[in-house]
Amino acid sequence: MEQKVPVGNEGYAEEAESLARQYESVVFADVHRHVLSLLPATPSNVLDIGAGTGRDAAAMAVMGHRVVAVEPTAEFCDRAARLHPSPRIEWVRDHLPHLALLTQRGGRFDVVMLTAVWIHLGAPQRREAMPRVAALLRPGGILLLNLRHGPSPPGRRRLFPASAEETVTLAASHGLRLTGKAEHQADFYGRPEVTWTSLGFRKGESP
Repeated sequence: MEQKVPVGNEGYAEEAESLARQYESVVFADVHRHVLSLLPATPSNVLDIGAGTGRDAAAMAVMGHRVVAVEPTAEFCDRAARLHPSPRIEWVRDHLPHLALLTQRGGRFDVVMLTAVWIHLGAPQRREAMPRVAALLRPGGILLLNLRHGPSPPGRRRLFPASAEETVTLAASHGLRLTGKAEHQADFYGRPEVTWTSLGFRKGESP
């Protein structure tokens, strides 16, 4: 019998309605304010991994970017299509660490976003996922990644500690250079026990 590999979205389907309200209560510019300057000024190809309800994908589409929004939870994909209909957004059901569908499709992106996603992967999965993420970036492309720090929420959602230092070192080993960092940010949803780190990386140019 084939063993089912956890994809990091356990518990999200059951809480989709309340989580959707939470995610949509904050805006893209506030969540990513420390790394917004790294985004391309011209329309570009963006990959939003773990896109949730489509809040960030929709904001990028409004800026004129073309977005592939990857989300493993069907309930979020359905809500996102209703909340943020846009011809610039394509929804794909795929998941880390393998990103099998995206890898099979081929193609590379100017920007890859990982918002509140990395902490759903254990350390071995993060080591497996980083080279796949890096391979999806064009030379000179930007990776925006943020990390949640604090206790796991109640319920079935799985979180694993992931430090900025570990993430920066892992990214560097796959050709991603740190270009922006903001630590100890207050929680977007007002939880005193939770803080965030925003990281921005640039992929090295081809020789």
